[in-house]
Amino acid sequence: MNEDATAVYLYCVVRAARRPAMTRVPAGLTGGTRPAAHRLAGSLWLITSDVPIDVYGPENMEPRLRDLEWVSATAVAHEAVVEHFSRSRAVTVVPMKLFTMFTSLEKAIDDVARGRKDIERVVRRIAGCEEWGVRVTRHARAAIAATEGNGGSPRSGTAFLAARRQARDATALARAAAVARADDAFVRLRRHAKATRLRERGSEPGTNPPILEAAFLVVAANVVAFKAEARRQAASLAAAGAEMLVTGPWPAYNFVGAAGERA
Repeated sequence: MNEDATAVYLYCVVRAARRPAMTRVPAGLTGGTRPAAHRLAGSLWLITSDVPIDVYGPENMEPRLRDLEWVSATAVAHEAVVEHFSRSRAVTVVPMKLFTMFTSLEKAIDDVARGRKDIERVVRRIAGCEEWGVRVTRHARAAIAATEGNGGSPRSGTAFLAARRQARDATALARAAAVARADDAFVRLRRHAKATRLRERGSEPGTNPPILEAAFLVVAANVVAFKAEARRQAASLAAAGAEMLVTGPWPAYNFVGAAGERA
């Protein structure tokens, strides 16, 4: 293998009226060239780096993918480039998945150009919007208290089993109440969003899995109202023994595929 061989790494597709300024763009992936902009067609630009095959080629990447620290550092470098462009209101950014690569720039342009209609449809959907994430969990103290029951020491086996059953019932009721409150919060927040993505609620490892995880595509003009609603819902959830974490703004990773649930 030629140690000097490279692949083209694609961070994102950007819609901008003119070539995006690259002077302050983060360095990108370790070992790669500084990110550069290449015209795809019209006002669409590819943001790419050349990366060494001996690091990022399929055969060499497989063992590295088991190194969570390396994968995490690469993801942070990828995200830094995407976020740099998403901070500008003058452009619309369609982020690519981690490790999107091509054998050459010509191949990258040809492949992405074949999906140009889909990209333009995505651009129209996310233009002028920000992605915000919401995660709701039961308050740690409430979850622990429910599992511990009343803390007493039953005097008999029968009393012990009854206490255990009572603790399980209390846990189930408290979680159901928190879930209902989280669902109501989602409905109220959705009114301020152009589209939403709700992660299916399922059992996860640990004693306190999330009861709500959702992404909201919010028009920039509605962000203030969305955040105000989030503060109201956070207070209401706290009264129900749950806590809300709001993160963002993010590039619209959750809305570059299917259209998502409409608000």
